[in-house]
Amino acid sequence: MSSANPNKQLIERFYSAFGARNAVEMARCYHPDVKFDDPAFINLDYLKVCAMWAMLCERGKDLRIELAELDANGSRATWVAHYTFSQTGRRVVNQISARFEFKEGLIVRHIDYFDFYRWSRQALGLPGLLMGWSNAFQRKVQAKALHGLTMFMTRN
Repeated sequence: MSSANPNKQLIERFYSAFGARNAVEMARCYHPDVKFDDPAFINLDYLKVCAMWAMLCERGKDLRIELAELDANGSRATWVAHYTFSQTGRRVVNQISARFEFKEGLIVRHIDYFDFYRWSRQALGLPGLLMGWSNAFQRKVQAKALHGLTMFMTRN
């Protein structure tokens, strides 16, 4: 690890595990009380966020993660995900800003921000181009993502 700050080391460990598609190690970085949000998955608790990462790692056969920037205390990061969106076979390069809060040496709050319209154009093609700007379309994508996560959790 490159820094002495334990929070920064934890975030570096988290993204290193993500890059290796090691969802078990990613889960070890989270506090049992964690809450996670991003534009596709909202208000996930510990079990759901761990399952989400496991699902994304499993589906992301060509997933490549870059930790582009990390602040000195580990509470803010910029990272880039390169992958093929499994539902459409389309290539995605998604730049994400993350914010973290910590409790007892683990991540207790994780919020990822990204441009949903830009992501939807890449991942979904024409439907994303035509409707990705719409809050109703985003809610539809969120509902589909939650359904997919629920099905993944049922199978695993």
